[in-house]
Amino acid sequence: MIPEFLVTHSGGFHADELLSSVILTRLFPQARIVRSRAPEWIGPGKDRIIYDVGGAYDAEAGIFDHHQRGAPLREDGQPYSSFGLIWKHYGRDYLAAAGLPEEHIEAVHASFDASFVLPVDLTDNGALSPSGPLAGLTLPALLETLKPVFDDRHPEADDRAFHAALAVARSFVEAKIAQSAAKLRAEAIVHQAILNTGEGRVLELPMGMPFRPAIVKAGADHLLFVVHPRDRDWCVTGIRRADEGFELRADLPAAWAGLTNGELEAACGVDGASFCHNGRFIAAARTREAALAMAELAVAEAVSIGKA
Repeated sequence: MIPEFLVTHSGGFHADELLSSVILTRLFPQARIVRSRAPEWIGPGKDRIIYDVGGAYDAEAGIFDHHQRGAPLREDGQPYSSFGLIWKHYGRDYLAAAGLPEEHIEAVHASFDASFVLPVDLTDNGALSPSGPLAGLTLPALLETLKPVFDDRHPEADDRAFHAALAVARSFVEAKIAQSAAKLRAEAIVHQAILNTGEGRVLELPMGMPFRPAIVKAGADHLLFVVHPRDRDWCVTGIRRADEGFELRADLPAAWAGLTNGELEAACGVDGASFCHNGRFIAAARTREAALAMAELAVAEAVSIGKA
């Protein structure tokens, strides 16, 4: 079915139907978004997909609501919003339309569902209530700030705000999926670099990229530092021990902390050393040779003090 209309409710909008609209408008760009609660629009028809309204979940009939009794749940019992339902049925097609290689679609579909879709589903259903100073900076909260103010009485205010917010929502979906796809591309590069490194403690990469997930997946626990080129210099960086927190497998030497250029060269004995962060998690050098030399010195110190 190629729908002529994408139907969701009128009035105030939330993240779930906005993000659903991102997916559906990419797949069906010729379809017109209709925001209505009129019975003639929210009833099933061969010319439409209905979401976040309609009082039913019936994929074959093209209805994806979650407000009714007996609303759909995930296999683990967590609730869907309309976004989760649309992603479940149309997410793979969306990723294919976005140009992802077929072999990456399942992995990106699952990771995007877990990290992006599920939090929206839970928040929309009241199963997750962010708190604290950052509560108002979640994506659902930020998208809702794009609603018209209470005394904007223009008859098109809601629809205009919806379409403006849709463009913002689209940018976040596309960026998140691009990042997920890039991590899979990086994984292949990092994996090959690990093989090339063998038992060495310093991993050299051809450019900056996400590296920790591939290192963990490969079980390369012996690696302590990563070296790669940047625009005009080379970077030496530590590897975090865990997904959360900032503890590293090994810190850069304490004697280097906060030094630059000549002072750092004197402290480490490497010509071309140019910077070491005071937190000792990243350093820089003007040449590849200098960066590798700094990394090896950092490895030697970590081993000597029993940190590796």
